[in-house]
Amino acid sequence: MEFLLQAFPQGCLVKRAGGETLGYVTSLRHDKSGWIGNLLVAPVARRGGIGTELLTGALQALLEAGVETVWLTASAKGVELYKKLGFLPIDSINRWVGEGGAPPSWSPSPRLDHEMLRQVDSAGWGDRRDALLSVACGRGRVICGTYSFVCIQQWEQGTQLGPWGALFEGQAAPLLDLALAAAGGSVFLDVPAGNVAAASLLARKGFSIRGSNTLMYLGARPQYAPKKIFALGSMGSMG
Repeated sequence: MEFLLQAFPQGCLVKRAGGETLGYVTSLRHDKSGWIGNLLVAPVARRGGIGTELLTGALQALLEAGVETVWLTASAKGVELYKKLGFLPIDSINRWVGEGGAPPSWSPSPRLDHEMLRQVDSAGWGDRRDALLSVACGRGRVICGTYSFVCIQQWEQGTQLGPWGALFEGQAAPLLDLALAAAGGSVFLDVPAGNVAAASLLARKGFSIRGSNTLMYLGARPQYAPKKIFALGSMGSMG
């Protein structure tokens, strides 16, 4: 939350009434695209239009900032709401869960080729996402291959792999082996369903799907290449 408030405060909005917080939304601008993060409304305040009001405010902030495409992941209950606002489904995002191979190892990463990371990530998403990569890689550990990388982050619910990108399928398997050796306990990652190679790798390692959301976009159709995206940098949450 601290990162989001620093990076794009005008797109992080709260709805309050009578001193109570009824809901909030977060968003982040990249270069040509933006991302709607968490959109949460208190149970007692639902069905009153607060979610739509918050989402509209975040969208306005992103569009005024000049983005061409807005991304979000939607739960099954939220898909129809987002469709009414013009969002289109483009893929599904599956939460895979499994086990690491050892207690978490958080030794500092060697010197990183940041430009390579940006190029690989951009090949998947069709945009430069420098701020997100910087904060994710800065708080975790990064393992790099030849035109491939995986970030390992520690959260309360376990160890997350992601963002994880590779230009070619064959570069991903060695990184997964190294990442699992460095991660302990419960490991989770959010993977595009369009990346069949990622699903095959994870299934062979004993991982299974524990949840799914719909990936949607608004505006210009993105140059989205899921085969190059092995896991999202979802910062610990499924939304």
